Amino acid sequence: MSTRKRLSTSERRLVILDAARKAFRDHDYPDASVPDIAAASGSSQALVFHYFSSKAGLHAALVQDATTRLAAAHRQAIESLPDGSSTRDRIQALLLAHLDAIAANPSLVAGPGEPPITREVRDEARAEFVALLRAMLGIGDFARHEWALWGWVGFLDRVARRWQESGCPEDQRWPLIDATLGALEGALGDWQVNGQ
Repeated sequence: MSTRKRLSTSERRLVILDAARKAFRDHDYPDASVPDIAAASGSSQALVFHYFSSKAGLHAALVQDATTRLAAAHRQAIESLPDGSSTRDRIQALLLAHLDAIAANPSLVAGPGEPPITREVRDEARAEFVALLRAMLGIGDFARHEWALWGWVGFLDRVARRWQESGCPEDQRWPLIDATLGALEGALGDWQVNGQ
């Protein structure tokens, strides 16, 4: 008689993802163990592979879930601001949500040895983030601003990783945000980019 609890497909996926989140929080991708994830989720290794096809597929699904939640947090941060908020205030709210999400979910920051499928998920999330920024800033097809946004997203990835590696120190949150806002303003040349 099996002692494994019967769960629906969606419940089982969530339990496996939760176990994977814990495993990848404690170990870099190459060192995380699918048998350990299966055991922690009350599943068999075969069941993990049934739902996610491979360790790489599991990791990509975990990162996809994290980036989807991050995008929702970005939208919520922007929508919670009063009408007429400045562009700088909107970007600042977005950054606060970004750092909160990273502090809560380490899988938002790329780690060593990640598989190509996970890098593709991260690249898609970055492209969506750039599109959000482009819309927020009113940037059209002006090439300089497009490059500035992509460069800034890379800068944000790097400083967020450094902040996370430092343990997400609260006393460094505002210096990081101020530096990041300054980097975007400098890259764009001005917050008023609509006229190009």
